[in-house]
Amino acid sequence: MKLLILGKPDHYRHFLPDLPITRQAEAVYRSFRCSEEELAEAGKGAEVLCVNPTNTVTASLMDRLPQLKLIQSEGVGFDRVDLKAAAERNIYVCNAAGCNATAVAEQAVLLMLMLLRRAIPYDKATREGQETPILRQLMLSPLTELGECAVGLVGFGSIAKETARRLNAFGCTVYYNAPHRRTEAEERSWGVTYLPLEELAERSDIVSLHCPANDSTRNLVDSAFLGRMKPTAYLINTARGDVVDSEALRCALLEGRLAGAGIDTLSPEPVPRDHPLIDIPEELRDRIVYSPHIAGVTRTFFRKGHRILWENVARVAAGERPEHIVNGL
Repeated sequence: MKLLILGKPDHYRHFLPDLPITRQAEAVYRSFRCSEEELAEAGKGAEVLCVNPTNTVTASLMDRLPQLKLIQSEGVGFDRVDLKAAAERNIYVCNAAGCNATAVAEQAVLLMLMLLRRAIPYDKATREGQETPILRQLMLSPLTELGECAVGLVGFGSIAKETARRLNAFGCTVYYNAPHRRTEAEERSWGVTYLPLEELAERSDIVSLHCPANDSTRNLVDSAFLGRMKPTAYLINTARGDVVDSEALRCALLEGRLAGAGIDTLSPEPVPRDHPLIDIPEELRDRIVYSPHIAGVTRTFFRKGHRILWENVARVAAGERPEHIVNGL
């Protein structure tokens, strides 16, 4: 079994699980910056292509790797893989579903807390010796505790569930919306209440995005969605940048129709310096908290993801069906 891995050897070797397949398989490493011709040459005979969620895999690359049986993501994302082309060629596309759930849930809650507690501006004020003015201001306009908030989760996969678990511990009211409503028993077990998307936007103090980027969710958070949110509400995006209309969010913040945003991911990536949510006026800078798409980048995430990856390689090597298939085969 030969693997073509788009990534750095040190990274993959560091998280290599102790499984027989890791000692039996031949792994060839190349940078994702290589041309398709270079990848095809290095990957001659490869039956598995390992990628990360930022790698683009086209139909033409698949055709250059005619023995390919599996395209495996080391993470959860797969939106840059041509799923239709892979299915037409009987190539499984799989992700490492669930491996980043706890990590991203922690980051989502962190962004909520940083916004509610105004962590960035108050850190700056403290460093500048402005504690007394801040305290005077808070006597008239105190901070909001997370437990006072109703939080709406858009999507209800593994990340949203772990986010709900943490929000319940704070005492939040937790709503969710998903294409398929869960059973009453499951809703009770996760401490969540289903709402239609429009009502979720209207009733939530914080809206947290946990849905994949696809044709049905692209620009889901548009001017109409933002118009339904409370002017005191916050938007959290640890999902995908494409889910949010960046210009609409910028306008909502500038016009005071939204209190703030916590953003882990923007579109496109790498993010240009003139991006509408980066190139912003001074008055917005205290109302947006950023992280550089690192919500899932933890040791636990990589350990889980690479074990899932290699277990799927072992299944394909044994002629078995892999797990976490995302292209309908």
